[in-house]
Parts: sequence; structure tokens; C-alpha cells
Amino acid sequence: MTTSIVVENVSKTFRYQSHPTLKKVLQNRLRGDRSNQTFKALDAVSFEVPQGQSIGLMGLNGSGKSTLLKLVSGVMVPDEGQVLTRGRISGLIATGAGFHNELSGRENIYMNAAMLGMTKDETDSKFDDIASFADVGRFLDTPVGNYSSGMFARLGFSVAVHVDCDIFIADEVLAVGDRPFKRKCLKRMKEIRESGITMFYVSHSAGSVKKMCDRAIVLDKGKVGFDGDVDEAIKYLHYDGDDEEPDGEESSEDERDDALANDI
Repeated sequence: MTTSIVVENVSKTFRYQSHPTLKKVLQNRLRGDRSNQTFKALDAVSFEVPQGQSIGLMGLNGSGKSTLLKLVSGVMVPDEGQVLTRGRISGLIATGAGFHNELSGRENIYMNAAMLGMTKDETDSKFDDIASFADVGRFLDTPVGNYSSGMFARLGFSVAVHVDCDIFIADEVLAVGDRPFKRKCLKRMKEIRESGITMFYVSHSAGSVKKMCDRAIVLDKGKVGFDGDVDEAIKYLHYDGDDEEPDGEESSEDERDDALANDI
């Protein structure tokens, strides 16, 4: 089986303060205290992902999830170790990332698509689908600086899911937007999963990870705390049942989602 992602002994360190004051530097040197100057967001993280697998990346806030996604997507480089990926990468790491507030939604579609590796011809051919999925109406030709966070999410996600890619990355993509849009996103991500694209999906929602992922990796203070079965990962995090539907309601919710999906 073809390997899609290789993360080998990867570490990433950040400074708490980019530009500490001279007084702070002198105080730390006098105390011999350097522990509060840097922290390891990731510490010797290693795993491999075969092509077509859907990975749920889980962990508490500050565990290193977003840092790892940025390394996999190529936005950052590791301080130690290496990250290898195969093929084109698309996805939504941060709502509205790469948007220019003074440009219109239409102009930002082309700019964002180019940043994700699409040619102008590719964007031209998919523009109507992108605009339809985003569904921002007449705001498509107004500056995105006037958009709400939900409209940012619509536009950014719409561009990302229309890129022909080998690896799709989503960081809490369903956290922004109204309920119908979240269902629309979920339907599209299921299509991505079923198409054989490798998917990296970050979420605190145990229910959505169960639905979307074949495997889960749990980061714990920058290290891999667990890697394996999704249910076991949820137990590891003590997420058991915290966002599950009450008995008898989950199937009806799925039926409503399916009915809505047929209307989209």
C-alpha cells in the first residue's frame, strides 16, 4: 500500500516571548532560569499514514494538533526530524487563512485557489461550483473584510474542497457556521473520504471523529499518547459520550442529515 504521510521523530519548539525585554532577559540569566523562554509544541512525534486513510487527530487544547497540521501541510518546517508527504495537499487549517480583506470574495477565491496549487483554468472550470457551495449570495463581489466568521468559513471551505488533492486537512472545520452548513460540510467530507483521498481531521467532537475516521491519533503534551482505534482513542481522552446523541436520537439525526444532503 502506498504511504501518503510520514512523520519521523518530529519536534517543534516555540518561544513564549518573541522579543523579551532586556530586563526580563537579565532576570532570567541571574536566576539561571531558561525554562520559561521556550516550549516544545511537538516532541519526537512519529507515525505513518497509508493513502486513503482518514485520521482523526485529537487532544486537549495546547497538545500540538494545529502545529502538527501546519507541518504536514508545509506551512511550517520541523526543528528536528522530517515530514514527508505524497501529492497535492488541500484543506482548511484556519478560517479565512490567506484571504485579503480588501479583495472581494470572487477575487479571494482565485487567490486562495492559487495558493492551494490550482491553475487559473482549473479555478475557472470550478468557479460556479465553489461559489454555489459557499452560498454567500450578493456578498461574493464585496470585500471579505465585511464578512462574518461564518461567511469566511463558507468561502474558505468551499475553495479547499474543490481542489483536486491527495491529502485533505481540516482543523475544526465544522466549528463555524450554522447547522445546515455544518451538515453540508460533513456530507462533502464524507465524499472526500470515500473517494480515496487521505484525510487529516482535527476535532474535539467524539461523534464526528467516529463518523469520519478510520483511525485516531491522540497528542498529549506534544507527544503521541495513543494511535489506533477511534473508540479506544475517545476512551483515552475520557470523551466517552460527552457529545453523543441520546439513545434513539442518533439514527433520527442521521436520517435528517441524509434527507438534507439529498436536497443540497
